[in-house]
Amino acid sequence: MKITINDNRKISVLQEEFNTVFPYLKIEFFSKPHLAGRGSAKQYMNPNSKTLGECRTIHNKGELIINPQTTVADLEESFRKLYGLSVQVFRKSGKVWLETTVTDNWTLEEQNLQGEALSKKAV
Repeated sequence: MKITINDNRKISVLQEEFNTVFPYLKIEFFSKPHLAGRGSAKQYMNPNSKTLGECRTIHNKGELIINPQTTVADLEESFRKLYGLSVQVFRKSGKVWLETTVTDNWTLEEQNLQGEALSKKAV
């Protein structure tokens, strides 16, 4: 999948695009980056009504290519390095969303499959 990055796009649109491909994952945007293996404080979560331009420190335009074999760590690092966006991936587990801090080395496909399995068990 390709996600177009520019200052006018809303966070909510990127979230929808991502969630369409990975229905058991979601991405949240934060005003401060998190350390590797650590979570992001909820108080720094940007509302999804904001535009990317309001949230980032590097104002490059472009397309971010995301495939199922991309790891969570690589995805989060690409957003940060290329576009100055602090992103955290969450995985669905039943009815709750968990930060993927411990499993950042898993691919998006692995994360999504695990989220699907955990969500079906909870039904």
